[in-house]
Amino acid sequence: MLDRTTCYENLEQPQKRGHATEELLRAAFALRDIPVLVPTSGNEPYDLVVDVGGRFHRIQCKTAYRKTAGTVAFETVGTRRRGDGYDRAGSDGRVEYFAVYDPLNDNQYLVPVADAANGKMEIRFRKPENDRRAGINSADDYLLEERLDDLRQPRSG
Repeated sequence: MLDRTTCYENLEQPQKRGHATEELLRAAFALRDIPVLVPTSGNEPYDLVVDVGGRFHRIQCKTAYRKTAGTVAFETVGTRRRGDGYDRAGSDGRVEYFAVYDPLNDNQYLVPVADAANGKMEIRFRKPENDRRAGINSADDYLLEERLDDLRQPRSG
């Protein structure tokens, strides 16, 4: 039986990987009894909306890829097809969270847009050899299961 990493590698088109990621993340929320809403068109800046305690959260789904030893990365900009090509735009103000699937480690992450770097974000799943901690985004801080409480918190402001 093929593992998920191999299955993802066999999906040669990025759009197919993206669709697989969206389905896996949708299922991850559903398994936790969190209702998931899906836009009727592909032109929204978000891929899904979750309803937690009567509050809605817009989420953009991303597939992580191997960056360096011990890290994965994902793009923090969205790409939308337009009649004259593609539009790449940041997500700030258009979504609240990135839900990220990491096929390398079979992990799901929930990253607030406010925490994400502009353009690309790296997540470290293994401690660095030099034990450096400054500027490191630890996988443990963003695991989906651990971050669900964030969705339940009242919004400030």
